[in-house]
Amino acid sequence: MRLTTVGTGTVAPHPSRVGSGHLLQAGSVTLLMDCGSGVVHRLAALGLPWQEITHVALTHFHGDHIADLAMLCYAFKYGQMPPRTAPLEVIGPAGTRDLFDRLALVFGAWLHAPGYALTIRELAPHETCVLRDDVTVSTHPVPHTPESMAYSVSTKGRRVVYTGDTGFDRAVAEWAGGCDLLLAECSLPDSLAIPSHCTPRQAGAMAAVAQCRQLVLTHFYPPVEVVDIVAEVRAQYHGVVTLATDGWFIDL
Repeated sequence: MRLTTVGTGTVAPHPSRVGSGHLLQAGSVTLLMDCGSGVVHRLAALGLPWQEITHVALTHFHGDHIADLAMLCYAFKYGQMPPRTAPLEVIGPAGTRDLFDRLALVFGAWLHAPGYALTIRELAPHETCVLRDDVTVSTHPVPHTPESMAYSVSTKGRRVVYTGDTGFDRAVAEWAGGCDLLLAECSLPDSLAIPSHCTPRQAGAMAAVAQCRQLVLTHFYPPVEVVDIVAEVRAQYHGVVTLATDGWFIDL
């Protein structure tokens, strides 16, 4: 299983970070988790196989996580020759079908019939589904927006947990317990802390509860990059800490 952090930024324009998007490649599954602004072109810039994406998983409906979703579908239809024919499955929380209806009002009815089989599957909190082969995805609600969910992706004895946007939540950390890699948001410094996002100390505290083998941080607003993120994380968590950049990857 390979994880690539395609987009590690937020809604704040940044010279080297685009919106949220992370690519997991495992066997016949190529899963894009979130598809924020700039992610589609960043996939191409990084030389990643965007044409081979089999599944897209949305954590919630904020623009920095879904703004490039219609662009991705458009690229499958018009951005390659010949156009895509392989099926695509989009999974997400309740409201994902309604999101596509609204996107179709803006971008056109073709979004419902793009020329390839497009399946939308809404997952409930605490639900588990099999994507393909032995790749399974489980969900857990997180404190951000009413629909927000974290994802756990497991295959061949390896497990990656992606929090999406979340405030500190012990239940989420316990659910992530023992994972090989915790991909967690780290949005704001302590001085700007809010309940719906994590500070470095809070991300470290969640990693400590989870006892994950490695903590990879993403979703940086510019103010948090001014502080010593690793030092603040290590006040709580003593495992491997990585500050993700656009294009960072790891093989598990």
